[in-house]
Amino acid sequence: MRLVIARCSVDYVGKLTAHLPMAPRLILIKADSSVSIHADDRAFKPLNWMNPPCKLREEEGTWTVTHGKTGEKLVLTMEEIIHDTSHELGVDPGLIKDGVEAHLQELLAEHITTLGAGWTLVRREYMTAIGPVDILCRDNTGASVAVELKRRGNIDAVEQLTRYLELMNRDPLLAPVAGILAAQSIAPQAKTLAEDRGIRCVTLDYDELRGIERNDTLF
Repeated sequence: MRLVIARCSVDYVGKLTAHLPMAPRLILIKADSSVSIHADDRAFKPLNWMNPPCKLREEEGTWTVTHGKTGEKLVLTMEEIIHDTSHELGVDPGLIKDGVEAHLQELLAEHITTLGAGWTLVRREYMTAIGPVDILCRDNTGASVAVELKRRGNIDAVEQLTRYLELMNRDPLLAPVAGILAAQSIAPQAKTLAEDRGIRCVTLDYDELRGIERNDTLF
């Protein structure tokens, strides 16, 4: 990962246009080629970003990030580079699952038609270059679907699944690969982000998967 602190302005050129005025900003350039621009607030959310596949071209006073499919651009006008360093983070192990999440994975694999009639399991823990996706399955048309399971689905889970999908869709034997975030509960912000990225959200009933009938009546 490359970390750059620079005084710069940023212009997004694409379906929409956006402008960030000249100010000190943090620029993250990740190994997957994504570029994001951050201020010293807003927690995890960048001010602007470009998801892979994209390419960074550095010229004197101007950096241009171009998306490989859409042609949309981030143009950074660099007034001063204050700090520029790179770090090798290695392969991320992903989020560690607790016992409930592990059991959810096992149960959903056994009852994969919970996601749709005619669906079939390919395998659990399908390995990618950055870690295993919980379930790889096929829908009733034979298309590949990657499923990420959580007890509670949050924005980190959406980001994790997004990274898996970006890698899996580079494999011509799998592509196109759709994504599903499956959890006992899903945060509204995570659902909004997932839907924006074309990821389907599924709320799982743990007891129903276990075959336990609920009795919510008092008498």
